[in-house]
Amino acid sequence: MKLLESLAQYRPPALGVLRIMTALQFVEHGTQKLFNFPAGAHGGPLTGLALTSAILEFAGGILLALGLFTRPVAFLLCGEMAVAYFMVHMPRNFFPANNGGDAAILFCFVFLYLFFAGPGSFALDNRDSATA
Repeated sequence: MKLLESLAQYRPPALGVLRIMTALQFVEHGTQKLFNFPAGAHGGPLTGLALTSAILEFAGGILLALGLFTRPVAFLLCGEMAVAYFMVHMPRNFFPANNGGDAAILFCFVFLYLFFAGPGSFALDNRDSATA
């Protein structure tokens, strides 16, 4: 029990690492759509919702990685991933493992958690609280 209590001191840095690593993975989805890097199945010009999602993934991922405007960005990206799941993945098949939507679900719920929990450590959002 004492060990579990002592782990509590690592919550903010662990949350910060979760935020940064999730954001970097999300940026990769945006760069793949916008710049075809890393090269993937996304080809051709983007329009409409595909362009919007690519911009949200790229810019939102960068903002989250930096820990800047974490809560509003996480809320927006959570919604984007919910829409992506229900519009793109779920119509393919009911089961996430079969429809390729498991990443969208995970992103959605990690972003929802970040909305409620905040950025954790290593965030630009924390720069004011360090001086207070």
